[in-house]
Amino acid sequence: MIAGKRIAIVGAGIGGLATALRLSHGGADVSVYDLHDAPGGKIRTLPSAAGPVDAGPTVLTMLPVFEALFRDVGADIHDHVTLTKLHTLARHFWDDGTVLDLTADRGENIANIRDTFGAQDAAQFEAFDARARMLFDAFDAPMMQYAAPKTPQMVATVLKNPRLIAATAPHRSLASTLRQSFASPQLQQLFGRYATYVGGSPYQSPAILSLIWSAEARGVWSVKGGIHTLAKAIAKLAESFGATFHYNTPIRRIIQQNGRAAGLQTDAGQIDADIVVFNGDPRALMQGDLGHAASGAVGADGTDPRSLSAYVHAFAAAPSGVELSHHNVFFGLDPKAEFDALRQGHRPTDATLYVCAQDHGNVASDAQQRFEIIMNGPPVGIDAGEEKDPCQTQTFDRLRDFGLHFDRRPEPATLTTPAGFNALFPASLGSLYGRSPHGLTAGMKRPQARTSMAGLYLTGGGAHPGAGIPMATLSARHAVEAIKADLSSTSTSRQTGMRGGMSTGSASAAPKRSPS
Repeated sequence: MIAGKRIAIVGAGIGGLATALRLSHGGADVSVYDLHDAPGGKIRTLPSAAGPVDAGPTVLTMLPVFEALFRDVGADIHDHVTLTKLHTLARHFWDDGTVLDLTADRGENIANIRDTFGAQDAAQFEAFDARARMLFDAFDAPMMQYAAPKTPQMVATVLKNPRLIAATAPHRSLASTLRQSFASPQLQQLFGRYATYVGGSPYQSPAILSLIWSAEARGVWSVKGGIHTLAKAIAKLAESFGATFHYNTPIRRIIQQNGRAAGLQTDAGQIDADIVVFNGDPRALMQGDLGHAASGAVGADGTDPRSLSAYVHAFAAAPSGVELSHHNVFFGLDPKAEFDALRQGHRPTDATLYVCAQDHGNVASDAQQRFEIIMNGPPVGIDAGEEKDPCQTQTFDRLRDFGLHFDRRPEPATLTTPAGFNALFPASLGSLYGRSPHGLTAGMKRPQARTSMAGLYLTGGGAHPGAGIPMATLSARHAVEAIKADLSSTSTSRQTGMRGGMSTGSASAAPKRSPS
């Protein structure tokens, strides 16, 4: 069905890469175009004295999703990247000196929480963990694994298991549910942080997002060399099946003929295609950045309101003063103050800081090594040019409060602000996760693989099933299934455009990122 079809993919983010791999393996003539100079999209790097350091996603969960991607094209992921399952999922620090490790061992987590906070909180964690696991198991197939979920299906899922009604807490926020779940404010703060994994505030995100904990509890893996090596491995495997990649190539317009997507317009000329797959932020299409014809491909309710952005430092230095794990969280004093500031569009002055010690376990603890530090930020439009110095001062002063020191202060170029992300990923407003997850039905409003323009499909973290590397990878499978089904149907009848779809990646002109 797809053999020999000319397929143009806009954006080499993880969704675009996985789509290219699946389609090229099926015999399609696949060409991928990206305005950056390397594959990965938001899986990006900055140079450092210790080598390329991740400046995007750092947490790899849901390994079966990636194993399935490689297996479906006759490959084994473990032949292409070196993965190590981490025992410690994350080390958590509070101002009062409390430190808590959460690990891949449920019994160890119960014991750690009992030792740190007491028997009551340990019992409460057991109950919370069981609810999160039940939610993940219940909604994985009908929501994440299914290409086009609908509200009636979700309702039917809940009605089949009445315990899900209480577990989903449909009219409560995640923060509200956590206040009922834990006596300890620290544990409320810790598990509320999981809303930020999809760009939301625990005070506005639905309680069902507690299932994200269960996804992480099933395993976190490190990738030797950094997560960007996974993106490169997928691109290389797609190339082995004949896919071609064109970097530093912004797309100016999606060409439409007879009501169908028929190709792309670049600065060098026109590219003809039978199918176009868009792996860029949905807002780029919606606001007409790729031409008027494609502006109706996805509605505004699929792109707005926007998710959170971030301030991201990526640098090399020698640390001292604190025993770090691979993933570390240094909590702010008042989570409500942090998320109130973000809701009002301000950089929070009392913020939780995530620190990834990328080389943890591979070098001496006091040696030069690569770090990524992430602080939540609001989406923005225009860079005021005044954020870097105050943000760097705030970040490293705050870490010193915890006793963590670095032997050098990173240069301003190592910090990417929300406005910087907006420049890297056009039309995103700096939002790293597409549409906001706030509200009970937010997940149902994300665009799906099919769009209202025949021949135009969507993949990536801005599309269903949502943000994060595993979700973007699943979106590629959904897009390919939709393409195959529609090509099959056109053998007997003309395809009809359907509502849906969109993604994360690159679409139009923007500055080049730093080379890997």
